[in-house]
Amino acid sequence: MQKYSFHYGEGFLDFSVDESQVIGELHMAETPVLDNVEEKILAALDNPIDSKPLKDLVKAGDTVCIIANDTTRVANTYVFMPLLLNYLNAQGIPDENIKILFALGTHRDMPYEEMVSEVGEEVARRVKMYNSSCKKSEDFVHLGETSFGTPVEVNKHAVEADVLIATGSVVHHFFAGFGGGRKAVLPGVASFDCVRKNHSLMLNPEAMIGQLEGNPIYDDQIEGVAMCPPTFLLNVVLNGEKEFTGIFAGNYITAHKAACDFVNKQNGVEIGEEADIVIATCGGFPKDINIYQSQKTMDNAVKAVKQGGVVILLAECREGSGSPVFDETVKTHDTLQSIEDSVRADFQIGRHKAYAVTRLMKKADFYLLSKIDDEFAKTAFFTPVHSMEEALEKAYAKMGKDAKIILMPHGSYTVPILKTK
Repeated sequence: MQKYSFHYGEGFLDFSVDESQVIGELHMAETPVLDNVEEKILAALDNPIDSKPLKDLVKAGDTVCIIANDTTRVANTYVFMPLLLNYLNAQGIPDENIKILFALGTHRDMPYEEMVSEVGEEVARRVKMYNSSCKKSEDFVHLGETSFGTPVEVNKHAVEADVLIATGSVVHHFFAGFGGGRKAVLPGVASFDCVRKNHSLMLNPEAMIGQLEGNPIYDDQIEGVAMCPPTFLLNVVLNGEKEFTGIFAGNYITAHKAACDFVNKQNGVEIGEEADIVIATCGGFPKDINIYQSQKTMDNAVKAVKQGGVVILLAECREGSGSPVFDETVKTHDTLQSIEDSVRADFQIGRHKAYAVTRLMKKADFYLLSKIDDEFAKTAFFTPVHSMEEALEKAYAKMGKDAKIILMPHGSYTVPILKTK
């Protein structure tokens, strides 16, 4: 028996399995961790992709809005934000001319303490910080409509700034292709109606993980963001331990695509066959803060499990599902097909996530080890378990004592790719 220790919340869960049954332990490519990160960030600002250096795009006295990730998306913003402020100061832009706008999308507001944890105490003391609250209609400016019919409504702090800097991290995204880049603006600092219309395109079969070209979600976002384009982009790539492996700066489209190519090489993992049982962790807090965020790991894990198999999901979910609409949806509909039908009939944010989660359950059973109440877990079509021992016992009972196992210690990052014969 081999012992393993997987991230769970802010700690770890230990378990043991027969290593002879393990047909794969999926890790990202051995991408070197960057040293001298601060120096490399500053170098990227002065040597960007398809763009003038940031110092040539700003002038003394400009007002600057910097879009930053919220708590649910890890970017190590606290590392690069003070560097950005000092860099802008050196160009004659004082702190009072700079604001940070948190890209909440449709997520909940961040309390002040969370803002501080994201950017660091020094930055929080120096500049004003704002939540982009998608339903606060007075905060949004209508800029037009895309060819897809999406009303482009962007937070006034982003629209009114002389200089708009988009920051964040790049990972695979289950229907938008990849995170990062244009997503800082749409959905990051867009209105609820704007996000809802854009995300309704996820029902198109071309809206898929790892695909930008021909993806209607991406195409719509690019159209919309062109109405409020970032002056400059700073995107980072992290590994499963939240260490920097890549820094990409410059044009918000082409620099982002370079980051996506890098992520594909780092996070895509080939597997020879699908397993009977997949054991996956989201990677701990904040990746497993709620079902909303854990769904990304579920989407990856289901690519590694065979039809009718079992996924054991380690996701603390200290904030439950993360969406009252998700809760209402799973409580109202008692079949997987009913949820899908409801989304197609009336697309709503939160309901779309219920569909994204439950559609995966048509392929495999999901055993959920979390802090979620058992009854609600069952209502959301999970099988609740209270320990790894219980989860494995149930999985073996279903799939057999000699079941083949794939381990995913970085489930939110690693994307299994089945080898073609």
